[in-house]
This record gives sequence, C-alpha cells and structure tokens, in this order.
Amino acid sequence: MTQNLDQTFASLGDPTRRQILIMLLEDDMAVTDVAEPFDISLAAISKHLQILTRAGLISQEKRGRVIWCKLQMHAMRDAAIWMESFGQLEQVNLDVFEAFLKDQTIRFD
Repeated sequence: MTQNLDQTFASLGDPTRRQILIMLLEDDMAVTDVAEPFDISLAAISKHLQILTRAGLISQEKRGRVIWCKLQMHAMRDAAIWMESFGQLEQVNLDVFEAFLKDQTIRFD
C-alpha cells in the first residue's frame, strides 16, 4: 500500500497531472484531446499520462489509431482512506491557538 500511496501522491504533486484528472472526470478522452488545452508538446503530455498510468490513476486503451485515456476512480481509494484517517483528529482552532501562544509569551516575559 505504501508504494501505491507514494506513486499516487507523487502523481498528484504536479498541477498538469491534476488538471488532466479533472478533465477525465467528465468522460474518456483521446490523448490529442487531453493535450489540446495545454501549452506543452504532445510528448510532454504523453509523459504525464505515462506517470498517471503507472500510478494506476488512469488507463490507456488503443481504439483503432487513437489512444483513449480513462480515469480509474477506484485508484485513489487507498489515498482517500489514508487522508480520511486524519479527519478523526480534532480540528485546530487557530484563533484559540494564537491566544494560547500569546498567553504563554506573556507568562515568560
């Protein structure tokens, strides 16, 4: 699971790859359609797609002469479970924490 999480978070660390995933939320897309809104080469988009594929976040399928990309919704499940485990911690109220720090500073002066 750790290696999968590492690959998932490494893949999500790039804004271009995150944008590609958002685009694929709507529907499967041809590689050329994925590349269209970006101001980078098709080769660069292909590298991003390879990283997403290795992480299991998307799949690629050749249909005729066109390579299609499909979002793998289940692939982020482990990452979501891992992140949700931190939701069990109590949220920090920053105003209260700031007041606490000011109080502590005053006591030591």
